[in-house]
Amino acid sequence: MNFASLHPYVYLATRYSFVKGQSSSPRICYTSSIYLISEGHGILSTNGQSSRLGPGSMIYIPAGQLHEWVADSENPMVHLCCYFDWHYVEREAVFDTACPICYPPQVLQQAFVGPAFPYTLREISKVESLRIWQDLFQNFYKSGSYTNEQTFMRSLMTQRNFQTFIDYFLNCCMRKYHVIPDRRIGHMLKMIEQDLLHDAPKPLQIYYKSLNMSRGHFFELFRKSTGYSPVQYMNQFRIGLAKEDLQHTTLSITQIAEKYHFSSVHYFSRLFHQLTGQAPRQYRLHHSNTVASSPPLE
Repeated sequence: MNFASLHPYVYLATRYSFVKGQSSSPRICYTSSIYLISEGHGILSTNGQSSRLGPGSMIYIPAGQLHEWVADSENPMVHLCCYFDWHYVEREAVFDTACPICYPPQVLQQAFVGPAFPYTLREISKVESLRIWQDLFQNFYKSGSYTNEQTFMRSLMTQRNFQTFIDYFLNCCMRKYHVIPDRRIGHMLKMIEQDLLHDAPKPLQIYYKSLNMSRGHFFELFRKSTGYSPVQYMNQFRIGLAKEDLQHTTLSITQIAEKYHFSSVHYFSRLFHQLTGQAPRQYRLHHSNTVASSPPLE
């Protein structure tokens, strides 16, 4: 999956109480699903394994995966659960509900199974603070009906709160892949980008000293979080802005170099060629979307 296409969208989020010994029956959800057991106990069977789970258990089931829940015969579980896709999937013409579940599995319509996440997420984990996760869930409770003109505004709020939840969820699940930035670096990136948009780049020590980090630790975390050194990241960011101006404005190359606080037009041109494989003038000729009565100044 292209990461640019990821835009998690929730269809149903609710609190579901099982009765003693209740089974969900073997089933396949067309969407991905996340469950938090807030009370009681039960057994999850999936992928050929059965696990007894209790309060604080967080479960992720990918779309299209066969599974069955069976509640404890004395102390049945309560689920806080949500059903979502990693990007919106249109199913309204086929299913009455926005989050269909297949019973029995052999009638599954594979074409409507939601997308997989690009990384393997742990299916069962234990949350540290049940209260925090309960609050996050309760902020985006939603019925499984399709969104229409009457429910659109409420859906916007629900999706916004769900994005907060999924951000929290992925930060907890994906540390081992080193693709989720350290939250301190994430905050720092916002500061750096705002500085680059409005002023010249600040000396790096201003950033890492504000985090009470050593230079070496800052560089290590920064590279793990972004794939770049701080200087490389700043240069990529500024060249990205310059590319937009070369395509969509008639600013001269000298003006663009000055606008983004490069020390000279020669340094800007050399760095631009290094990062794009083209000189600024070549890039403009090949990519320009502007129509000018006269060619831009060099």
